[in-house]
Amino acid sequence: MINVNFYETAEDALLKFAVIIARTGGKWVICKHKERNTYEVPGGHREPGEDILMTAERELREETGALVFDLKPLCVYSVTGKTRVNETGEESFGLLCFAEITEFSGKLESEIERVFLMDELPTDWTYPLIQPKLIAEYIRRTGSVQEILP
Repeated sequence: MINVNFYETAEDALLKFAVIIARTGGKWVICKHKERNTYEVPGGHREPGEDILMTAERELREETGALVFDLKPLCVYSVTGKTRVNETGEESFGLLCFAEITEFSGKLESEIERVFLMDELPTDWTYPLIQPKLIAEYIRRTGSVQEILP
């Protein structure tokens, strides 16, 4: 069982991940990992000494090739339950952000194989019990997207 919760804030030391819901020109920015046949939103682990917003910026650049973007934190989220990146299943926390990307480099510096610009969200997510909930929270908080989630 996977539980996803949302919070306005959390102690900075608890934030281990940054996930970015990204859009460009009215399209979703979705990544495909080199080793998986599923889709994911940009994001990743915080590195030692890194501010959590720096994590979000770095991951967005590495995984999408974003050069020019407007990045804003939305909220803190937590995941409880065993996942590919959480073997203990204990509650882990991350920062959920939104980015509007206006320019891409065309170069990826990560484990991401390809970036897709999609009108509709995919249904075959890498983390199907987590990622759709993060997108739904983005939509709930911003009210800016009319698409119906799969």
